[in-house]
Amino acid sequence: MYKVKKIDLCAGEFTVILHEKDAKELGVRNLDRVRVVGPKSSITAIVETTDSIVDTEEVGLLEIGFNTLEIKDGMNVDLMPTTRPESVDFIKKKMNGQELSQEEIRAIVKDIVDRTLSDIELSAYVTAVYINSMNLREITDLTKAMVETGDIIEIDKKPIFDFHSIGGVPGNKVTLLVVPILAAAGLTIPKTSSRAISSACGTADIFEVLANVTLKASEIKRITESVGGVIAWGGGVNIAPADDLIIRAEYPLAIDPYSQVIASVVAKKKAVGAEYFLLDIPIGQGTKVPDEELAKKYARDFMDLGERLDIRVECAITYGGQPIGRAIGCSLEASEAMMALEGKEVAGSLIEKACGLAGIMLEMGGVVHGSGKEYAKKLLDNGKALEKMKEIIQAQGGDPDIKSEGIKIGECKFDFITNTGGYIAEIRNKHLVKIARAAGSPKDKGAGVILKKKGGDKVEKGEVVFTICADNERKLENAKSIAQRLVPINIEGMILQKIPSYHRPSVL
Repeated sequence: MYKVKKIDLCAGEFTVILHEKDAKELGVRNLDRVRVVGPKSSITAIVETTDSIVDTEEVGLLEIGFNTLEIKDGMNVDLMPTTRPESVDFIKKKMNGQELSQEEIRAIVKDIVDRTLSDIELSAYVTAVYINSMNLREITDLTKAMVETGDIIEIDKKPIFDFHSIGGVPGNKVTLLVVPILAAAGLTIPKTSSRAISSACGTADIFEVLANVTLKASEIKRITESVGGVIAWGGGVNIAPADDLIIRAEYPLAIDPYSQVIASVVAKKKAVGAEYFLLDIPIGQGTKVPDEELAKKYARDFMDLGERLDIRVECAITYGGQPIGRAIGCSLEASEAMMALEGKEVAGSLIEKACGLAGIMLEMGGVVHGSGKEYAKKLLDNGKALEKMKEIIQAQGGDPDIKSEGIKIGECKFDFITNTGGYIAEIRNKHLVKIARAAGSPKDKGAGVILKKKGGDKVEKGEVVFTICADNERKLENAKSIAQRLVPINIEGMILQKIPSYHRPSVL
């Protein structure tokens, strides 16, 4: 028996830390596996050895292991050497470009969820899928396995609608308009959203400014059935849990495997019982989908997968060449979304995209025929969407009387002033995201960027083109330095070049 010592470290895998003498006696070394048997349950963990962090007959265990085993510091556990899982061989098979069977895919997903695979092995899986991809049959089996290894929310108020954006466009807070518009029309939409991975903020980060987004599955069911809509953080519930673990491996590699994206998105929709699903595919420079050809491929594959899983999927290819609206950052975007719901003046791109997408879904649901966008705009203009948003905010523990002007934004500000005149020729999305993150977003809710000018706008010398907001001066200075180095907005005159460029000699 070994006495447990709590180690304050975060990891995606189950890890035990053994003294080198104990590891030798057990016959294990670094990255081998042991079975950790507690009073109530057991886990398979990856071994790390040391001669200082733990004593002999002591085992270091991370918090995730404590929680899973339901044990306390100082309790005793038993350790038994075990072999690596068979799924590692299946991962190697995909690395060699071979097709995986349904059983092999299920084994991989189960071991991911059970945290039996090491971070190295999980990275190998992600890389193999990125390089060799999967066919539609494999993607279907992967989607099913991701659903089966997590919770399924059974919502009685049907039919159920869902919506997702592939992403890559900063300021894309349209979910905060789409959900209340649909719910105001009588449709059911249990929207689970993500937090930021590499973006300035995710939908869950934005809505957290207004209400609690960490909801249990039972709470999502209750709120959806009573109000019609919910905006929750997908990571707060055990829906397709393999996805969050896979994302951890994808992030440091900066890769997003095509087939994994499709399976992950549809698995979460299937887990909430979605029958109608709209996919937003933004295209343009700096987005995840740079051209229309790839967008159409995504659309075909999503629709084919939906058909196999009894989900009616429609896709909207949207413009992603510049941010949606003018705000980038949690509180800034929450405020801009509330302004739109309150009927205040906001950028036309936000209203256009939100109503266009909501309109497609209203037509999918048979609420209207051929005039969905106009009906969505009507629900926005007559205040019914705002009233529904207040209901959603209250149901999720927020203040239903909150107004756009009452949302606190970063008090430290810097105005980026142009030293030339002309027209906004290009807005570099990725550069704006870097600036917003440097300012503190998404951790600092008040941090971000406010665009004063957008593509095509005329700019005079000395005008402010964007403002950086931060919660403290240190982060503001960092964001300011990055903005001055990257110059995310390109300004050009109407005359781009003079030919010939030399001066003719004077004839006088």
